[in-house]
Amino acid sequence: MRIIRLPGIHHDANASLVVGKEEAILIDTGTSWYQMLQVERIKGHIEDGPPLSNILLSNRRFPFSGGAKAIAEAFGEVPIHIGEDGVSALETGDFFSTWANRFDSDMPVTFSNPLDDGDVFAIDDRGIECIATPGHASEAMSFHQEDLAVLFAGSLISRADTPIRWDLPGGCLPDLADSIAGVMELELETLIASRGPAIKGRTHIEDVLNKHLQFFDKVILDEGQLPKSWAKPAPTSLFFTPREPWSLLEHEETSS
Repeated sequence: MRIIRLPGIHHDANASLVVGKEEAILIDTGTSWYQMLQVERIKGHIEDGPPLSNILLSNRRFPFSGGAKAIAEAFGEVPIHIGEDGVSALETGDFFSTWANRFDSDMPVTFSNPLDDGDVFAIDDRGIECIATPGHASEAMSFHQEDLAVLFAGSLISRADTPIRWDLPGGCLPDLADSIAGVMELELETLIASRGPAIKGRTHIEDVLNKHLQFFDKVILDEGQLPKSWAKPAPTSLFFTPREPWSLLEHEETSS
């Protein structure tokens, strides 16, 4: 099994390709802006190899799911899967809760299948487990491959040094804190966030998760108020930017 991170372009979230001997699974797709480029990137890794069998979406937001329809069609109507609360948003092309309107974009009407916490997608003799991690969105999922100790965190972790937003439609700050506390119980060696390089090493991952959890717990105590010194995020931003950078990047490595 190979794991290939497809770095996000511009506003796109990272996508990840899990390639086995007989099939491949794509986790998140990016926006519809670069969907044809994304198709070519995927083909470059699986052409003359295993077919793309499933697309797993971590949440409904446009930077994660906007390209799903086109990519699924390009590889022969590949099934798309998302947490149950996100199914209707994709099916109706809801450009408000998907945040596509903030990008001056339409949300492609995308038919998908509901995911449940604990669902497992087999690939080779291993499995990718769906873990409900609501907070950024009610349907948010992360995907865990236990043998390789990797978590595709989706919208749970924006990047090591930038906490994800919870103040978008379907978001919930206490749920976000609970979700981070839950994945801290996993013994991870690699965490693939929605932006930037993979976060590697058990100690580094624990430090990052602890930093994010401590921040969210403090905001909860402050009744949802950000520190006054933090700038208001841009309309397209799915994350908050600390006024003083969090020093959590020194051990990060680019995933292969």
